[in-house]
Amino acid sequence: MKIKNKYLKLNKIIILFCFLIGFNVHAQPVIAEGNVPNNSSKQAILAKLYSIYGQENVIDRIQIRQVVAPTDWSNIVTDVINEDLKKVKHGMLTIKGSDIQLTGKVSNSYEIHDTTERFKGLTPENYRLNAQLSVNQAEQKIIDAALKNRIIEFESGSAILATSGIQILDEMVSALNKVSGKKIRIIGHTDSSGDTNKNLMLSQQRSEAVKAYLIAKNLPAHLLSTEGSGSSKPVADNATAEGRKRNRRIEFEVL
Repeated sequence: MKIKNKYLKLNKIIILFCFLIGFNVHAQPVIAEGNVPNNSSKQAILAKLYSIYGQENVIDRIQIRQVVAPTDWSNIVTDVINEDLKKVKHGMLTIKGSDIQLTGKVSNSYEIHDTTERFKGLTPENYRLNAQLSVNQAEQKIIDAALKNRIIEFESGSAILATSGIQILDEMVSALNKVSGKKIRIIGHTDSSGDTNKNLMLSQQRSEAVKAYLIAKNLPAHLLSTEGSGSSKPVADNATAEGRKRNRRIEFEVL
């Protein structure tokens, strides 16, 4: 099954048992084509694609051929087709026999780990997974270089930007303008101190405060989105003051 990039600016995902899917970065039409062993396999695969991308965005070119598939192949394929594939850009997912290979670009190093672990969990013991993901370097590298691992700080326990945070954001405006036209997700994180639900809410409020500040600096509002992750994705040990400080952060993800 294959999912393949057929156009110049397509993200490509390939699932190989003579089956292919390609989707466009912007409009995201999904092209599913290739050979599957029976109609039930075809319908199961299409149903999964429809549930993720919407039926109107899926172009069906799948053909039924007399091919021999491993036991439970259809279920394995439909399990592997999951929401995390949306995170992989210019990528390829190949399932050939009992071999599963995932390659492509993701937005940041955290997604490499999260996506790889997700696929490990979906890979049966009698299948082999080879995941080769890397960070989408171009625009993301510009943003990361401007942030320089610095922490955009807020007043304690609030979503009010501290003076030091404003200074960093003023520097970030220039970098964000360099990737104009690209959508940016602003992600808020907290340490693990206090109530989990309150931390989640605070992280969302802080990401929205950053968005509002950037809009005031004339960045297009429709290109900015927000997400609050609370304390769910630490980058350091919450048992130390320095670790908690590093975990209270804002990230910018080029989409």
